[in-house]
Amino acid sequence: MLSIIVPVLNEAKIIQRQLEDLQVYREQGAELIVVDGGSEDQTAHLAKFLADRVIVSEPGRATQMNRGAEIATGKVLLFLHIDTDLPDNSFVELQQILHSNHFNWGWFDVRLSNAGIGYQVVASCMNIRARLTWICTGDQSLLVSRQLFRKIRGFPEIPLMEDVAISKLLRRVAQPWICKEPVVASVRRWEQKGLVRTILLMWKLRFLYFVGVNPDRLVTRYY
Repeated sequence: MLSIIVPVLNEAKIIQRQLEDLQVYREQGAELIVVDGGSEDQTAHLAKFLADRVIVSEPGRATQMNRGAEIATGKVLLFLHIDTDLPDNSFVELQQILHSNHFNWGWFDVRLSNAGIGYQVVASCMNIRARLTWICTGDQSLLVSRQLFRKIRGFPEIPLMEDVAISKLLRRVAQPWICKEPVVASVRRWEQKGLVRTILLMWKLRFLYFVGVNPDRLVTRYY
């Protein structure tokens, strides 16, 4: 079985629509877990009608995803951002993953929801970088076997760069599986801050992380 784990915080405007799109996976046997980080709106209330489990945890994406994984019962865990859409035909490949004896971890390529050339170039660069480095971003929707996730003790509970940190742990264990069809990630944060400004910010944060700056310091620059 597949467990889809969705961390959320104050997403009442979009959560109902996004979770409705995931009902087809529940109909096919997937488990849908929503982990709320203490929303001050109706996020958790709206989610309870559209998910198998809705739990509340301390805020922080890594913490929330770990709490969701702790109660998940699926063979494979899929960590999905609430503003990321799975491809329409992804269940076929997900079934292949579930029935594979060789799957350890992987991700989807990504497209961005804005069709502008600049955004699509960014998405292509993200996909190429992930394939070359075996480091995926949260927007690419990490997949990992529950057994391996527990072996590496889940996401390092840091406030930023948890996707990079867990990828570095996973790539030491096995080669990733890269799904054929891309997910579509929202560009709402990119549009709020501007494309170029967001790119420069992310490059800067990644560089600082790789040279050893504490994520607790980096997170203040991100939000």
